[in-house]
Parts: sequence; C-alpha cells; structure tokens
Amino acid sequence: MSTAVSIRLPDSLAKELDHIAKETERPRSFHVQKALEGYIEDFADVQIALDRLRDHKDPVISGRDLRKSLGL
Repeated sequence: MSTAVSIRLPDSLAKELDHIAKETERPRSFHVQKALEGYIEDFADVQIALDRLRDHKDPVISGRDLRKSLGL
C-alpha cells in the first residue's frame, strides 16, 4: 500500500531531480522515496546518539581507551 504525498520544490532542485531520474531511468518518486528513507534513518541514528549522551548511566570512554580495548 502506498500514499500519495505532494511537495513543492525549488525549481533548481526539481531540475536536478529530473536530471537524476532521466540518467537512472527511474521515476522522480523513486529518488524522493530513497532520499527520505535515508533522512529518516539518519534522524533515528541522531536521536539514539542524543539519548545515549543524555543517559548518565551509559559511560563515555575516550578514543584512547576505545583503541586500547580493541587492541589498536
């Protein structure tokens, strides 16, 4: 199942999207979907990182200690 979503893009961005779609022989919606999926994954990663930084029970170790624990 899919849902239609309407967005407005600046002309320059729409032209770049059209160019990519033509070069890859994929519809614009494919590229918009892939870009949005990547953004959502990145956003989730940032939220996890921020939650861990705010958790005082989750220890923070230095880069030196990390390398030492990995035997590097």
